[in-house]
Amino acid sequence: MARPTATSRALSQNFLADRQTAEHLARLAVPHGRQAPLLLEVGPGKGALTDRLAPRCRELRAYEIDRRLVPELRSRFSSTAHVRVIGGDFLAVRPPRTPFSVAGNVPFSRTAAIVDWCLRAYALTDATLLTQLEYARKRTGDYGSWTLVTVRSWPRHEWRLVGRVARTRFRPVPRVDAGIVRIERRRTPLLEPAAYDSWRHLVELGFSGVGGSLHASLRRAHPRRRVDAAFRTAGLDSRVLVGEVPPGRWLRLHEVLGG
Repeated sequence: MARPTATSRALSQNFLADRQTAEHLARLAVPHGRQAPLLLEVGPGKGALTDRLAPRCRELRAYEIDRRLVPELRSRFSSTAHVRVIGGDFLAVRPPRTPFSVAGNVPFSRTAAIVDWCLRAYALTDATLLTQLEYARKRTGDYGSWTLVTVRSWPRHEWRLVGRVARTRFRPVPRVDAGIVRIERRRTPLLEPAAYDSWRHLVELGFSGVGGSLHASLRRAHPRRRVDAAFRTAGLDSRVLVGEVPPGRWLRLHEVLGG
């Protein structure tokens, strides 16, 4: 049974109503010829995506926060032994200790929290999330600028915008289009574990906004001559805005300032 409109809005629910889009999202989550050992789905809703993900994994756990949708979901997948429908909040789940993937049509209002959960899960291999298009473009550098969340996690996670979905493919129809974000944990991190604390400190200092520019922010903790040397190494102008610096240039800054 569908939820009343007011309740759906409270849960930020916009159900995927297009079979072709659901199939496309499932293929991005688990490419052809592969099978995920364990896949967690965020917010299966009425099961449109669940139906396409099920053949692509050995075990599927679908977490639905709207408990009035759970009985219908369980009935729909009752004959699919490897699919388990769980009523509850995905964010309250302890991440598995074995390698796993995440996929889902993410409630727009909870996107940031769900992405943070994924980034903190050390056994996560990848996440394929249908999010608000603006969020997807900001996080993947599609606007030509980068955010703190993306840069800070870059040594361990690669972010990509892998698709766009028209708002008309959802019910009820949201106000904006959606984007498909693919986050993959790197098999070989770009930094050694011992360097990650200095990386995080450098990036957070740069994004602090103090001083009016990235160069000025970094001078709060480093001598000007070292900051100048770092900018030369990274090929950056001293007037560059922090959001304009791609993650790869941050790695060059860290080579000089990360000690």
